[in-house]
Amino acid sequence: MYNVRKVQEDLIWVGASDHRLNLFENIHPIPRGVSYNSYVLLDEKNVLFDTVDWSVCGQFLENLKHVLDGKKLDVIVIHHVEPDHLASLEEVMLRYPEARIYATAKAITMMEQFGFAVEGKTQAVKEGDTLELGKHTLTFVMAPMVHWPEVMVSYDSYGKTLFSADAFGTFGALDGKLFNDEVDFDRDWIDDARRYFTNIVGKYGVQTMNLLKKASQLDIEMICPLHGPVWRNNFSYIIEKHQLWATYTPEVKGVMIAYASVYGHTESAAQALASKLVQTGIKDVVVYDVSNTDPSYLVSEAFKYSHIVLASSTYNACVFPKMQDFLEHLKMLNFQNRTIAIMENGSWASMSGNLMRKMLEAMKNMNVLDSTVKINSSLHTEEPLDALTEAIKQSM
Repeated sequence: MYNVRKVQEDLIWVGASDHRLNLFENIHPIPRGVSYNSYVLLDEKNVLFDTVDWSVCGQFLENLKHVLDGKKLDVIVIHHVEPDHLASLEEVMLRYPEARIYATAKAITMMEQFGFAVEGKTQAVKEGDTLELGKHTLTFVMAPMVHWPEVMVSYDSYGKTLFSADAFGTFGALDGKLFNDEVDFDRDWIDDARRYFTNIVGKYGVQTMNLLKKASQLDIEMICPLHGPVWRNNFSYIIEKHQLWATYTPEVKGVMIAYASVYGHTESAAQALASKLVQTGIKDVVVYDVSNTDPSYLVSEAFKYSHIVLASSTYNACVFPKMQDFLEHLKMLNFQNRTIAIMENGSWASMSGNLMRKMLEAMKNMNVLDSTVKINSSLHTEEPLDALTEAIKQSM
């Protein structure tokens, strides 16, 4: 059974949602699933924008066949060749052999690397190139490293629509709801959108800002991403969020406490600190055990909050492995511009505090507070926590 949604009068969503996949890119948990968006534009020349992951290829092909309804497919625009968007290309080519593929030169090279027989079927495009379709005209805009080097976006001046590739995407299956105003985005989607951006695109903040600058010069009435809802209003909301994430600017003036505890003593101190922070008037406080929280969630929360407390046991004279993994993720994603407090625990040779401080020194603009809490096995007095609470409050 086909399942399509009309986006505009002659623009139709032909993508699909996937609830079977557990890990996006085989690393990030997606308990709410994910959508793979593809669009067909009907004009004198009919255009397919991107394909879908192999897991939903059957549904996608059925949707495409229904929308074209015997019409010729003239153009395939590939904005991004990551396999979750490219995998079904060959199936489309088999069914519509006259279609010509428009993509960046680097994207065409990558298609060949992935084993797709596209020779003689492609047209390389560059910044500012246009494609006349009839009443619609596409303009191609380069967006390298958002988040692969071959990425481009395209703009339809007639429909005032930006096909934004992975930009403005999010985790989460659509389940029939296509547009941003058909969901409560701030309640149900923003955490997945933040986790998607920070973990996948987060390292490329400068490149994202470059794309946002280009997009600001276009008259946009609709944004069609490759994952998640289509935006048809309230653009300032989602653009502001991306500006914050891309510039490593906190969304919330609050405290994230991430702790690594072997037998519960570090956890106890972290929870006591959380209580003190809330009692002193800092209401936005969240606490995470790094041992049972996937790093993608920890990264997302780190991008959200202005202050981070790292509380870690020493383990084999090193930082507790799960805490070290979290910090390595932050470093890999070019994380910066935060105030950090440190709590360390060690029964005989406490090393985690200094080692965490060294890891933070490799990141940009990290203000590490001097009031380190040192725990010897367990904490027996409130004074170190009181001093750290005051230091955090003053830094705000």
